[in-house]
Amino acid sequence: MKRVIFKFAVIISILSLVFAVSACESEKEQAVAPGHSTSSQKVKQADGEKIKVGFTMDTLVEERWLRDRELFRDAVRALGADVEILAANGDDVLQIAHAESLISQGVDVLVVVPHNAEATATIVKKAHMAGIKVMAYDRLVKNADIDMYVSFDNEQVGELQAEAITQLVPKGRYVYIGGAITDNNAHLFKKGVFNVLQPYIDSGDITVVFDQWTKDWTPANAKENMRAALKANNNQIDAVICANDATAGGVIEALAEQGMAGKIPVSGQDAELAGVQRIVEGTQTMTVYKPLKELTQTAAKIAVQMAKGETVAINRKVNNGKIEVPSVLLPPIAVDRSNMDETIIADGFHSREDVYKK
Repeated sequence: MKRVIFKFAVIISILSLVFAVSACESEKEQAVAPGHSTSSQKVKQADGEKIKVGFTMDTLVEERWLRDRELFRDAVRALGADVEILAANGDDVLQIAHAESLISQGVDVLVVVPHNAEATATIVKKAHMAGIKVMAYDRLVKNADIDMYVSFDNEQVGELQAEAITQLVPKGRYVYIGGAITDNNAHLFKKGVFNVLQPYIDSGDITVVFDQWTKDWTPANAKENMRAALKANNNQIDAVICANDATAGGVIEALAEQGMAGKIPVSGQDAELAGVQRIVEGTQTMTVYKPLKELTQTAAKIAVQMAKGETVAINRKVNNGKIEVPSVLLPPIAVDRSNMDETIIADGFHSREDVYKK
């Protein structure tokens, strides 16, 4: 009988040890949250296999996004990592498909320039289910547990635009031509603009007589908006604030049709070559320069840190409707004819020959 009791006690002890080990392993698995560094990543790094960054972009239509693609690719490779870049041409369904493709390829971190700030929340969920962290690049992803946001201070972009135009036209009839309503940055630009305009509006010095978004940011749509603004106001317009240089280009074409180009102050943003050439010519008043080399190098460095599970230093938290997103926001720079040489040209963003057409 004693032997039976002894054997039973031994069996109980062994089973207890097995359950304890299983519980320990379970706790270890639970400690790895979705999107955080996993043991497979550590094995990859230990074996010397390169980290792979996936980059899904909204579009390559505008000049600046071509620059982002090339500079980001160079910055990631300079850090010893690989990068796969796909552009969705403004198609939400295609962008989600691109993200799924990058996830299936086993990228270590996913970087997203969203076409639609809301729709791309799906991408974040899919990546996190695969244990992959997600960074929003330049445009915030709304209502999602995004891991990181790297951009410029986009509200300040709008403030710089409005400050430049109100210095020239402190009283008058204003037109605001915004960006795409689906782009969260467009809302931030507009918020910044009206931060500056509101006191003038409240005092009665400025009246905003036309305020419209521009579908897909296209110059053609901006041109039609401006034509509508001019028609509705019998050409009685004193200033135009445009969300970027592409929309400013369309607006200036509409003004030129009425013989008003160069007579009405027009703002822009992105420091596109066509935009800075218009500043030199006198048909566009200013642009906002966002040093893309700094942005791409910062984003690449952080993406690699995220892939390795390293701590990332942030300077802001931005609410995306769901969480306070850890963020790194860089300062933009207002540029007009007076400081063109010491900013855009000095940085090599555009050559002096191209800007001045010499």
